[in-house]
Amino acid sequence: MRRHAPWARPVARVLRGLAVPVVASAAAAHLLSAPAPAAPAAGAGATHEIVTWGASADRMGAAPSDRSYRLVVRTSAGGTDLRVRLSNAFGDRPLTLGRVHAGLRKEGAALVPGSNRPLRFGGKQSVTVPAGATVLSDPLPGRLPPAASLVISLYVAESGGPATGHGMALQTSYTADGDHAAQEGPDTWTGTTGSWFHLDAVTVRTRPRVGSVVTLGDSLTDGWQSTADRDRRWPDYLARRLRADPGTDIGAVANEGISGNEVLAGGAGQSALKRLDRDVLSHPGVRTVVLFEGVNDIKAHTGVTADDLIAGHREIIDRAHAAGICVVGATIGPSKGWYEWDPAAEAVRQDVNAFIRTGGEFDAVADFDRVLRSPYDPERMLPFLDNGDHLHPNDTGMQALADAVRLPDLSCERRAP
Repeated sequence: MRRHAPWARPVARVLRGLAVPVVASAAAAHLLSAPAPAAPAAGAGATHEIVTWGASADRMGAAPSDRSYRLVVRTSAGGTDLRVRLSNAFGDRPLTLGRVHAGLRKEGAALVPGSNRPLRFGGKQSVTVPAGATVLSDPLPGRLPPAASLVISLYVAESGGPATGHGMALQTSYTADGDHAAQEGPDTWTGTTGSWFHLDAVTVRTRPRVGSVVTLGDSLTDGWQSTADRDRRWPDYLARRLRADPGTDIGAVANEGISGNEVLAGGAGQSALKRLDRDVLSHPGVRTVVLFEGVNDIKAHTGVTADDLIAGHREIIDRAHAAGICVVGATIGPSKGWYEWDPAAEAVRQDVNAFIRTGGEFDAVADFDRVLRSPYDPERMLPFLDNGDHLHPNDTGMQALADAVRLPDLSCERRAP
């Protein structure tokens, strides 16, 4: 009998998984336009709110007025009473949105007929978001299917200064001059963008035992080098695994990765320590956070030691635990061959990974290093999983990371002290 290398079986599973696209059916899409029965009062305990999609807010370029955005996102869990969170976190002046609509995509910038519905804010169609603030929409009656290709169309009536958004969406969205948020057809949406503007979260109501997981990370979590417009980031693959598992009570994944992000220092987005409250702890229904950060702190060669980085991980663990949220620690993957790699940085990575694996402070561990590394040179990524720059996985590597997460670990529950 032919014997296989130890990584051959998981790689075969990855290849099979890549061939299965996840597309919401047109029939399911129409469910958004059908109002659901009124949700029971929160005190009845029949449903609760969870985050079903997220993207880390960051400072963008100038924010023009009189501009419409048609933002395409892939939600994870389905539910009722959709709400969106709009952000002006990095703005230096008020942001006025003339109106905001939610619909479901047919193809390109075209929406499923009848699905585009207005969102309200305190009963009004227009809302002004103060500088540095966020705002939540009123619940939208109706049911959103899981894995929906959701479209949030918003009209920026008045803005200026820096915009707030997520730069590397790896998803084509659309722009138009003037107010076109209510239109379902594609004709006026002649511009395209690879970023999300002002939208940083989508929530739904679902069964009380269902929770969300947030993935807090850098470019590997943000999806850099995965195929655009195909939802092949490792958190996307994790969401597919969760939907396929009837035994799990984790229904949603919110991706809070920022390319270039560090645990300790700002630069490419605020540091993980600084953005933890906004990007993780503020979201409803979060059961667990997967922490996959550290490679940018190490390879920047700013003098960060293993003790420094371990202290940063400990602070994230402590703050999440204080909020009743479990923390899964993901080991830092290999990067030999990347232009900033050197033996000193590698020594820091090994020490931090030893803490993640054996320190006993995380609620569980996802050993991404073990999955990615070559059996012939463990400081280097397995070529089959490497996109070519020796730091970022390809699509196959992204699914291998998702497959390395034990689903029962995500259902961990803690009580806030």
